[in-house]
Amino acid sequence: MALDLFSPLQLGAINLKNRIVMAPLTRNRAGEGGVPQAMNVTYYEQRTSAGLIITEATPISPMAHGYPALPGIYTPEQVAGWKKITDAVHAKGGRIVIQLWHVGRISHPSLIGGQTPVAPSAIKPAEQAFTYSGLQDYVTPRALDKSELPGIVNDYVHAAQCAMAAGFDGVEVHSANGYLLDQFLRDGTNQRTDEYGGSFENRARLLMQVVGAVVDTIGADRTGVRLSPVNPFNDMRDSQPQALFEYVADALNRFGLAYLHAVEGGIHGGGEAVPFDFAAFRKHFKGAYMANLSYDKARGNAAITNGHADCIAYGVPYIANPDLVERFKLDAPLNAADESTFYGGTEKGYIDYPFLGK
Repeated sequence: MALDLFSPLQLGAINLKNRIVMAPLTRNRAGEGGVPQAMNVTYYEQRTSAGLIITEATPISPMAHGYPALPGIYTPEQVAGWKKITDAVHAKGGRIVIQLWHVGRISHPSLIGGQTPVAPSAIKPAEQAFTYSGLQDYVTPRALDKSELPGIVNDYVHAAQCAMAAGFDGVEVHSANGYLLDQFLRDGTNQRTDEYGGSFENRARLLMQVVGAVVDTIGADRTGVRLSPVNPFNDMRDSQPQALFEYVADALNRFGLAYLHAVEGGIHGGGEAVPFDFAAFRKHFKGAYMANLSYDKARGNAAITNGHADCIAYGVPYIANPDLVERFKLDAPLNAADESTFYGGTEKGYIDYPFLGK
């Protein structure tokens, strides 16, 4: 029988009842101190029919923050807040992993205690930062000293340990969309001359060290990685994306990860910076492959049936349709998403989208 979106799937140690994944979605609704609150529990609990939920990107340390009202995964209070979410998801038969995040240069001193954001190189991003007092120009980041990088690896390890204490089924290392690990990968943001810059191997070194350390801490079968080879979001570019990311996919094979999650283009209306062959890229990764970007039910089924992907991550449809799996099964119409309530705010546009038949 042909596989489709509704077929079960084993991702490492994580057993999925279907192949419909809720993509990580920043919603800026955490409570004081980056602690998840009651409406966050409801939000994730509503979406437990997904085969897997990937949480919103979650900072691994105080310096990893880049937007207002983000939940963290590094204090006991944050762990306790997330535990309420994982308990609620598991009680309804769901599976949930947390996305571990360091924003690097995509931050602002007002969000990180007055400090200067850090990056592989001191290259200021275009555009503006979202802060508690509105949009403000990005500042030129401080290039990380090589001696600081083991501390960042340790922050990922500590966050992974906190994730396990909070009851997550696993973690996803966020190395996409113009944040710190992606900044190290791409030569538009990494102009270092030490062993973390220059060659593909050097630019991928920090990612491999982070993944290796997380795998050693919680197991490869509970660890995924997210990449976005040609996403120009956050002022990103690379001179040789196809060769670079095929190298990265090959290098990640040695860990035996639960999955690789790829953003197959540009997000937030950004087009692909350059042409990219995702079918060729996908062949370089030997494990389970999660495809993401503008998939609907038909495209998702086709990608699984033809072997391009093992599962499909859906973003915006999951904001507006907590029961997306049921709607896909019945070919029911989807709720339209209200973009004005995507980031920040109250329960409105967060936990009040109607379920089928309600």
